[in-house]
Amino acid sequence: MQNITTVILAAGHGKRMKSSLPKVLHNISGMSMVEHVIRVAQSVNSENIVCVVGHGKEQVKAQLKDAPVKFVEQNVQLGTGHAVMMADEYIEAGDILVLYGDVPLLSESTLNDFVAMHQKDDNDATVLSTIVDDPRGYGRIVRGSKGFERIVEHKDATPEELDINEINSGIMIVKAPILKTLLKQLENNNEQNEYYLTDIFGLILEQQGKIGVMIAEDDYEVMGINDRYNLSLADEYMQKRIKKKWMLEGVTMISPASTYIEIDVQIGKDTVIYPNSILQGNTVIGEDCIIGPSADIKNSIIDKGVSVKHSTIIDSKVDEKSSIGPYAYLRPKSDIGKHVKIGDFVEVKNSRVGDHSKVSHLSYIGDGEVGTNVNVGCGVVFVNYDGTHKHLTQIEDNAFIGCNTNLVAPVKVGKGAYVAAGSTITEDVPADAMAIARERQVIKTNWSNKYQKKV
Repeated sequence: MQNITTVILAAGHGKRMKSSLPKVLHNISGMSMVEHVIRVAQSVNSENIVCVVGHGKEQVKAQLKDAPVKFVEQNVQLGTGHAVMMADEYIEAGDILVLYGDVPLLSESTLNDFVAMHQKDDNDATVLSTIVDDPRGYGRIVRGSKGFERIVEHKDATPEELDINEINSGIMIVKAPILKTLLKQLENNNEQNEYYLTDIFGLILEQQGKIGVMIAEDDYEVMGINDRYNLSLADEYMQKRIKKKWMLEGVTMISPASTYIEIDVQIGKDTVIYPNSILQGNTVIGEDCIIGPSADIKNSIIDKGVSVKHSTIIDSKVDEKSSIGPYAYLRPKSDIGKHVKIGDFVEVKNSRVGDHSKVSHLSYIGDGEVGTNVNVGCGVVFVNYDGTHKHLTQIEDNAFIGCNTNLVAPVKVGKGAYVAAGSTITEDVPADAMAIARERQVIKTNWSNKYQKKV
């Protein structure tokens, strides 16, 4: 492809969203709308990606601080033509691709075909259109015997033109020298006193230029998001696209409609995802996993052969062949080894649990290091917080921690050591020792007879 500069129009207010958040920052499947547009622009190897910001510009810039974009400002919104004028310093050579920050569903394949058609046909400008059942409110593409004739806005269309179902998406690509020249010729003599970018097509035809039109097969790809209802439709569409991709890659989804998968999630083949599961952020799921039902996993790495049922995992790692849940909660910085069992109602936070260890139920593992082949009994608590600081609990390999034990950090249980059930451990337990830290049982015979009612 020839040199391409992409200009993304993202300065609008979006009043119909009824939100303090700029419209282009609203989320679709784990990414803001404008970030979806930036990503698709990258697919055509844009040399420069220029984002025109205005309303909420500081929020938009903050959100995109790590994105490969340059910013120009449109502090007064005077139309699409005026917005592109703000990027004049970047309109120098090659082709200028104009995209919209609130049109996030355009696919890489459609955009690449669009750019390829424009450059292959050596068009001065090319517009992306689509066919819709209800074209009300959209500008119509009017064609004649020689192809494209003009774009007519709905309010200006004749009855015959109102019957046209091919609409203008607003997405276009124009040779840079032509665009740079024509932007200076745009006028704002209309009811809104705005500069319309689409007016350049008439100017190109007046100069005997060549304009091409490509029809996007799926009208959803060019749908603009104007309100929360549009946002929900866009998210639903994106979800279908994401889930179809993974199912075609060998992932089984028992109930796709009840599963939510964000765009950057990765899933290995032969993994089965059960209903009501949510996979978010930069989560990576390995092969042959069982995810769900009702698994909620965010920014975590789940290795091959892992089972996660009715559990939440955040910013953590689970190594291969381990079992999580039901009803477990892995909080940030949990690192679970191989062949580990984290059972029901177990909470783990900022801790490493070594290979072949078991924390089967009703325990809290916080700020801990658990070795290999350790058994942590029911109701064990790592008492990690003294009211000011967090402290470390260490359990070395092959240790056994009995039920209802409190390990008061900082404390260490040595290799092969045993801690008796019901103990509160405040001092280190040497390797291979037995620690008992509880009151000796006392039995008082015939004691309850004084308190039982006579029958």
